[in-house]
Amino acid sequence: MKIEKNKKFIPIKPLVNKVEKSDLFTINLENFYPPETLHEFDLKDYLFRGLILREKDFREAVAEHDWAQYQDGILLVFNSAEAIIPMWAYMLIGVASSDFAKAVYHGTKDEYIGAYYRDFLAKYDITAHIDGKIILKGCGKKPVPPSAYMELTRLLKPHVKSIMFGEPCSTVPIYKRPK
Repeated sequence: MKIEKNKKFIPIKPLVNKVEKSDLFTINLENFYPPETLHEFDLKDYLFRGLILREKDFREAVAEHDWAQYQDGILLVFNSAEAIIPMWAYMLIGVASSDFAKAVYHGTKDEYIGAYYRDFLAKYDITAHIDGKIILKGCGKKPVPPSAYMELTRLLKPHVKSIMFGEPCSTVPIYKRPK
């Protein structure tokens, strides 16, 4: 083994997380995703010949259905078939599921999540971000709707210095307050 002489030893400097030390504030909308389990209930499965909902048959199906499976979750009731569903059908589901589901929503999962974020952002406290440099984190594992990013950007714009989208290591500039 050959040992080299006269080589200078260069000390390794500790790594510094510049993002952590910066005045950037990251908001991850995924952290506010609905915590409850979302259960989908499609009325198309109860249509006679895929066309109409017969009251007697539907009442029997509602009586036999295992509503306990929706315990403490959100029940999303919708109809994916091209059929008109009478109002009483939704009301029967509301009554039958009321002892189990935390809430019952008329609409699809995407519609519910959009409404959930709209309600959440209507109550979101912007004051913590006044004059801040904000990163809206993207590319998560949960399906945060584009409408949530649009609304939060709209709410933040009058109060912050800048808004960026993405990860702290690679962001897309969205807004910068004029000087």
